[in-house]
Amino acid sequence: MNKKIEYIKFVLPILIIFFWFIFTYTGKVPETSLPKLSSVKNTFFEMIKSGQLYNDLSLSLRRVLGGFFLSSLLGILLGIFMGISHRIKEFFQLTLTAIRQIPMIAWIPLIILWAGIGEVSKIVVILFAATFPIVVNTMSGVDSTSETYLEVAKMYGLSKKDTFFKVYLPSALPNIFTGLRLGLSSSWMAVVASELIASSSGIGYRLNDARSLMRSDVVIVCMIVIGLIGLLMDKLIVLISHELTPWKKN
Repeated sequence: MNKKIEYIKFVLPILIIFFWFIFTYTGKVPETSLPKLSSVKNTFFEMIKSGQLYNDLSLSLRRVLGGFFLSSLLGILLGIFMGISHRIKEFFQLTLTAIRQIPMIAWIPLIILWAGIGEVSKIVVILFAATFPIVVNTMSGVDSTSETYLEVAKMYGLSKKDTFFKVYLPSALPNIFTGLRLGLSSSWMAVVASELIASSSGIGYRLNDARSLMRSDVVIVCMIVIGLIGLLMDKLIVLISHELTPWKKN
């Protein structure tokens, strides 16, 4: 039964590739809109051979990792404080909730005015995009810690430090990892959006350049690579989560 469930996840990708093949090789879709699979494959290897894909991807990946790291630190710390302290939660919650309603892409012009079009602006865009899901999930995890566990900790005379590390943190970890996964996804969206609008390098810039040249094959290659790298990074977070929270594997 489990094997059947495992196989199901491959059905949709296979169907997408099948219909892609049918539509492009029967000429029902112009190649400027959707390239043939063979064109995408050839373009992929050409971009690898020229070093173009490596250069663009390494720049974007470095930006994502830098922004995601800072977002994780800020998001987890703020989420913990907001989860533990009602006063801190009340102080930040209204403002953070209002800021969260503004689409990430709407911040990019203002951030460019603040920080220019260099590396700093890309990191700041990622901070705006990725910090909020991490804060919200961390706060939710800490806030939902069982009162029974807290009463037991109090009964055993645990210090605030021990209560945090032995009660709050284990309870919040699954939510923290959920926030990290959402934050990582937001980081990729943010870096691509910022590179599309104001950059002369990176995978987002390459997407925009390919669009202006009507190179749908390059666009598809970039999209597939972003998806695969993002998927691998997400799986890594899931793997770490399973190791640190074995009681929450399901």
